[in-house]
Amino acid sequence: MENKEALLIIDYTDDFVADHGSLTCGKAGQDCEKTIITLAEQFANTGNYVILPTDCHHLNDPFHPESKLFPPHNIEGTSGRDFYGQLKPWYEANKDKTNVWAMAKTRYSSFVGTNLDLDLRMRDVKKVHLVGTCTDICILQTAIYAYNLGYQVVVHQAGVAGTTPENHRFALANMKNNLAAEII
Repeated sequence: MENKEALLIIDYTDDFVADHGSLTCGKAGQDCEKTIITLAEQFANTGNYVILPTDCHHLNDPFHPESKLFPPHNIEGTSGRDFYGQLKPWYEANKDKTNVWAMAKTRYSSFVGTNLDLDLRMRDVKKVHLVGTCTDICILQTAIYAYNLGYQVVVHQAGVAGTTPENHRFALANMKNNLAAEII
């Protein structure tokens, strides 16, 4: 089997990107849209994988650690969990392809509590490309787990946004220097 690559579009939702989002990266996140859509098209059309790991929370969950850290966000069944901008119609047009799918996650890392590692290994994926939000939270934590699981990690700088410009820069440097991530 030929090695494939996977594009992970992490948490690119209204709550994380739209001006009215409850935990928004704002303009920095909105500026990623063109890069994300272009990469999604490239990956889907070349037979590689496009996976959309997306936070899924329950309102006022007293057992979830994020409930004490952040305002409610990506609540199941709300519009805040909708894919942002052009990603929503892109996903609707491509979701029936065998190499494109969305998945729910409940922790920062796309690997924790999900079948992502198993799904990638079954498909002989060795390299993951990361885009989405937030560079300093879910992107960084996904990169750490991917590195520890033996994946090559590529972060598309124009396709990620952080909670602040400083946190964004720190996370990119951290991934490059401590995880050998390729930052392009």
